[in-house]
Amino acid sequence: MVDHSSKISSMKKDDYYEKVYNVVDQIPAGRVTTYGAIAGYLGVRSGARMVGYALNNLLKGKAGRSVPAHRVVNRFGECTGRGYFFGDTMRERLIQEGVEFSSEYRVDIRKYYWDPSEELP
Repeated sequence: MVDHSSKISSMKKDDYYEKVYNVVDQIPAGRVTTYGAIAGYLGVRSGARMVGYALNNLLKGKAGRSVPAHRVVNRFGECTGRGYFFGDTMRERLIQEGVEFSSEYRVDIRKYYWDPSEELP
């Protein structure tokens, strides 16, 4: 297991989480990105798990704000964060935004992928 604490400790955890939320806020409706893409954009290429921790913190109501976390999937397009949403909310929100699924909980990542490294400054 890779320890990201040295990279993250140079910025406070709360600051890193806020940076994650700012990226997630900018994912357009009808598009998805991955935990790894967000981590890479923030300079912690192998920090996908830290992005997941940030979103978990958010969905447990600890962050005091709301972002479209349903638009973040794993690198295969799977809705791995759906356990943190009530019922089938993650999938339902994506469907409402026009996102199609190639299987029950897998988004067609090639069709709907949004890359923060290409779309954000």
